[in-house]
Amino acid sequence: MARLLGTSASHGSGNRQNVLVDYLVVAGGGGGGAKGNADLGVGGGGGAGGFLESTLNNILFSTSYVVTVGAGGGSAGNGSDSVFATITSTGGGRGGSARGNGGNGGSGGGTWGDGTAGTGVTGQGFAGGRGPQAPFDGDASAGGGGGAGGAGGNGGTNTGGSGGASKNSNITGSSLAYAGGGGGTQSVTNDYAGEGGGGANAGSGSGPNGAGNSASANNGSGGGGSRGTAAAGGSGGSGRVILRYPSARTITVGAGLTSSTNTVGNNKVTIFNAGSGNVSFT
Repeated sequence: MARLLGTSASHGSGNRQNVLVDYLVVAGGGGGGAKGNADLGVGGGGGAGGFLESTLNNILFSTSYVVTVGAGGGSAGNGSDSVFATITSTGGGRGGSARGNGGNGGSGGGTWGDGTAGTGVTGQGFAGGRGPQAPFDGDASAGGGGGAGGAGGNGGTNTGGSGGASKNSNITGSSLAYAGGGGGTQSVTNDYAGEGGGGANAGSGSGPNGAGNSASANNGSGGGGSRGTAAAGGSGGSGRVILRYPSARTITVGAGLTSSTNTVGNNKVTIFNAGSGNVSFT
């Protein structure tokens, strides 16, 4: 069983030393679905970016490893993958627009009507929710995007699907939530507020004739669905990569990455909030 969030230790084997590195890799969240045409329809919530947390015990000293922080998807767009070394967390699936399908991803996007909700990647997130099936009526609502902690809720009559639950990590020394699903939009014709996201600052669905609400940066959450002709879905939140390793070790961060490092007990914690580049340990 992988050691998680304990005190890391280094090991030597001849001249090949390695360090145990705890990681959290969260991908960018999917954007909420856009109404975008005159047909009946409302946008589903965007799926959260994939959430992966464990330990790598084969990180070699003075060897370069790639770190990439995935961007959130724009309106009706998939989120981008986040990467550390051999670990890839999959970007969140887009919310379905009008009667279109939700996107597959780390967590899947929600949809409305006869569209298919997006699926999540096992071990990273869950599927999106869907709206009522045909016949469509003016009170039908859209499903929420899936989250790292649960599936997106299904829409009903005047009740949009809530975003799937987020998931907490203690890798920084504090419990913080990541990767909540975006909320679906309530009602095609009646003036109800959109449904809320699934935590971790996910976007909620829009109110009457409005754009979906965007997720906050660096949580990997999904954006909210929109309602109204040409209204945009909310953007998904960008991802985050966090590495925890022994305080006796030093990380070198290459150009192209935005990061900060703090000491927590016997470990250092480096947080990457944007960019792509190489890192190494000594």
